[in-house]
Amino acid sequence: MTPLDTIKHYYDCFNSQDWQGMLDLLHPDVRHDINQSDTQVGIDAYRSFLQHMDECYQEVLENIVYMSDDSGTRFACEFTVNGMYKKTDGHLPPAHGQTYSLPAGAFLEMLEGKIYRVTMYYNLRDWIKMVSEQAP
Repeated sequence: MTPLDTIKHYYDCFNSQDWQGMLDLLHPDVRHDINQSDTQVGIDAYRSFLQHMDECYQEVLENIVYMSDDSGTRFACEFTVNGMYKKTDGHLPPAHGQTYSLPAGAFLEMLEGKIYRVTMYYNLRDWIKMVSEQAP
């Protein structure tokens, strides 16, 4: 599997909610830069993040565009996140099944044939506005 194939498979696993499949593609010391939040390191932290996200959100990524540098070790992905907010997430607005569609992007890095870094970006204020405007 080429590095780009690994990245594509990672997002295929995301869309099919194959969390273990995603984890299998990660380097043991994966660095996860969570959008407007902390950086977590390691597969156990990533597993906990996925479990939390699965409890609170149901998401599918569409219109994925993959970009790669010449070395084949760094990638960027642009996509649309279509989702449903299932359970209130911490200090965020209350959840009641709101839907959303928002542009997002990620930067990924490969090391030793595994995904070593995942950095996510989306506009949190836009997401909050979308879910706050939908009445319960």
